[in-house]
Formats: sequence, C-alpha cells, structure tokens
Amino acid sequence: MKISARNQIKGKIVEVIKGATTSHVRIDISGAVVTASITNEAVDDLKLAVGKDAYAVIKASDVMVAVD
Repeated sequence: MKISARNQIKGKIVEVIKGATTSHVRIDISGAVVTASITNEAVDDLKLAVGKDAYAVIKASDVMVAVD
C-alpha cells in the first residue's frame, strides 16, 4: 500500500487499550512510545495486537519544532 503521508515510522505495538468506542494503541519506536487514538473497528479490521509491527503515520498541516 502506498500513502501520501511522509512521516511513517515503524515500531512494535506494546499496548492496546479498548474503550467504549475508541482504542489507544501504543507503538514503541526505538524506545519512544507514540500513542494513537483510533476506533475499535479499526483495531479489529487491522488485527492490531501487542507484539505486532505497525507504522505510526503522522499527517499534520502544521509541524512545530522546539529546542532546549
């Protein structure tokens, strides 16, 4: 599958927490954990589970940069 979003970061799913309609999927990317909020239906359709590889795909109209 091809996608237009340029920020595609591969990691491993470390947690899936299902709520009433929305799930929080946590993906470990080289020690940094990204959390995505997606529908329970999407979790089921994609067969997401702890230990599976997945991509965090980040698409935003604005990206901020900060430094210390």
